Amino acid sequence: MRSSWTSLLGLANRAGKCISGEELVIKEIRHNRAKIVLLAEDASANTRKKVIDKCTYYQIPYYFVPNRLELGKAIGKEQRVTVAVIDNGFAKKLKTLVDQ
Repeated sequence: MRSSWTSLLGLANRAGKCISGEELVIKEIRHNRAKIVLLAEDASANTRKKVIDKCTYYQIPYYFVPNRLELGKAIGKEQRVTVAVIDNGFAKKLKTLVDQ
């Protein structure tokens, strides 16, 4: 069964409100467009540090999700290590679902 956060992320992606891929996500964070960042638990130490440092500096909330396969599948792509949501509504709802 798909968890509710993956369904919501899929919906946000279809609405064009998701950015995936390390470099693109970092760019969204830098431009303060990212509202929430999801990071796979199995991301490399380097990627993890880079994304967390950027999120912390720009005060963007970030959450860990189980793995890159699940994150990729949620947005209908191959494996994804990080995804940024650039919509306030989706970000708010995602926070509540990922926190559970």
